[in-house]
Amino acid sequence: MSNLLDLVLIFLAAILTYAFHKPVLAGLRRFEARNAERRAQEARVLIDKYAHYRQTVQFVEEQIEEVAKVTVADERTGEPVSRYLFLGVYFPDRKDAEAARYAAVIEKAREFYLDLDRIYLSKGKAQKPSAAPPALADPSKRAPD
Repeated sequence: MSNLLDLVLIFLAAILTYAFHKPVLAGLRRFEARNAERRAQEARVLIDKYAHYRQTVQFVEEQIEEVAKVTVADERTGEPVSRYLFLGVYFPDRKDAEAARYAAVIEKAREFYLDLDRIYLSKGKAQKPSAAPPALADPSKRAPD
């Protein structure tokens, strides 16, 4: 009886494997394609001197919200019209909204490089004490004198 149950379970597993083999293989192929693309991109990065800038811009693009298409009432007629929303500002067309988004992405990437310059170029010089307390310190809680 035990052998019969084992045989039924093996057949059931074989049937399930056959039934779901195409989606599983497709998933494995997609996984392998993503890995191959990642390896190819890493190889391109090694010879591209501007790769760091591109990666910074891509990273910042992930942090900035996307342009959203919204329907609002027209200011003059009251009819519903499509507008494009980015950072709380309505734009009449997607091109203007995407341009504003791209400008915000580039500005944030530039801030990153300015911070890098400020950190690494000032290491050789003596740090000037700032008048303000550090950003994470609470000025209301001072150490006893």
